[in-house]
Amino acid sequence: MASTILEMRDITKTFPGVKALSNVNLRVEEGEIHAIVGENGAGKSTLMKVLSGVYPTGTYEGQILYSGQECHFRGIHDSEKLGIVIIHQELALVPMLSIAENVFLGNENAKAGVIDWELTESRTAALLEKVGLREDPRTLITDIGTGKQQLVEIAKALAKDVKLLILDEPTASLSEKDSQALLDLLLEFKRQGITSILISHKLNEVKRVADRVTVIRDGRTIETLDRDEITEDRIITSMVGRALDDRYPPREPKIGKVIFEVKNWSVYHPLHSDRQVIKGIDIEVREGEVVGIAGLMGAGRTEFAMSLFGRSYGLNITGEVLLDGRPVDVSTVGKAVEHGIAYVTEDRKTYGLNLIDHIKHNISLANLKGVSRHGVIDDLRELDVANDYCRKTSIRASSVYQLTGNLSGGNQQKVVLSKWLFANPRLLILDEPTRGIDVGAKYEIYTIIARLAAEGRAIIVISSEMPELLGITDRIYVMNEGRMVGEMPTAEASQEKIMRAIVRGESIPRGEMAS
Repeated sequence: MASTILEMRDITKTFPGVKALSNVNLRVEEGEIHAIVGENGAGKSTLMKVLSGVYPTGTYEGQILYSGQECHFRGIHDSEKLGIVIIHQELALVPMLSIAENVFLGNENAKAGVIDWELTESRTAALLEKVGLREDPRTLITDIGTGKQQLVEIAKALAKDVKLLILDEPTASLSEKDSQALLDLLLEFKRQGITSILISHKLNEVKRVADRVTVIRDGRTIETLDRDEITEDRIITSMVGRALDDRYPPREPKIGKVIFEVKNWSVYHPLHSDRQVIKGIDIEVREGEVVGIAGLMGAGRTEFAMSLFGRSYGLNITGEVLLDGRPVDVSTVGKAVEHGIAYVTEDRKTYGLNLIDHIKHNISLANLKGVSRHGVIDDLRELDVANDYCRKTSIRASSVYQLTGNLSGGNQQKVVLSKWLFANPRLLILDEPTRGIDVGAKYEIYTIIARLAAEGRAIIVISSEMPELLGITDRIYVMNEGRMVGEMPTAEASQEKIMRAIVRGESIPRGEMAS
């Protein structure tokens, strides 16, 4: 029988006005992969911050026992000394430093204050080999993709002689291929005797690698499941407190006339002006219709959406945008918004929200005219609007004056949605609207999308999750290498059909697309 490497007993953590954790218990066996699941805001990340010393001893109640010894971590360095290393959802890498410099940042190979670069680079090369990354240690972080950056973070953890590795949503921003490689690496670490705690919303991943799963709901431990008890339905019921018989809300589409058309849209790369990113795209979206855009990472879906939205991406943009059959000027974000086009970005933290401002200001940001009189903001009107949208989109917050940076991912996403809904768009483009969001919050966002479609708005959803597209859309375009290579009604679509269109990888005349 495996010995217990970690035990957390009756952990209670309180923030002003909010009890984030209430008597949470967690037991992790040596050499296992232990998954922690729960809705956004359930307290998973808070629990891991308590464990790693981000929230030091004295700021919480309860006991932490590691290898049988009670621990009192005053900071993250204390936990790292014992081999407990956490990799946060937001990668803590410095873009303009090399891989080697990042791997040993704060843990330098130095004698008498002088860094031994030869040793640093040779040790980095050995660690990169361990995580399966074939890159020169001198390569800048900014020059490698997100999937590789995640592996650098793991190499960084291995450099600290890790015994307990904590990964917070490690695959949230990775492609399917990179996600699979990361999970394979976790299984390899398990064979080497490294214990891992995995926080993930992707239940298929949890099912694949976890030996046990602990479910947290509303800051409390609900249950711990052994491997043979792990099923998606059981986890969902424990997570949300109810069975989600149908992951997608039922809707009866009422599709009307064509509202939005794009003709022969071409875009070139902003830095490499000879490289064409978007290659002569034609699409149309009807009133009350939800249109999905499927494709692999790097297919150009986000670039296409951003170039439409006020030319936020790209150079030498050509083509035509039509609303109600009339050409419209979308050359700036202001003009695009004026014509009723809204874009909900996939990167809500960087481009979607002002994290250091409260909910009220974030919601009114895209339509200040709607809360102003004679160019002066009406504070009470702004307050009414914010409260109204908090109610409509079920934002869970203490008040509209709560900082958006302190909200869970799902609630942040609802604030971004509220911001653009208040701008009253006719066309809403949603780029990965449920990335990093739990199943309960996903359902709520799908409900909002269904309601907007019922109101007669045209909606484009870009998603890397094919079941999501198949569950909420009426029609799907398939994109590959900057071209539309397929189009099919969702009723006739399947994951196999979509992948076949991607693999075939060539533009198909519209009449043949559904084949």
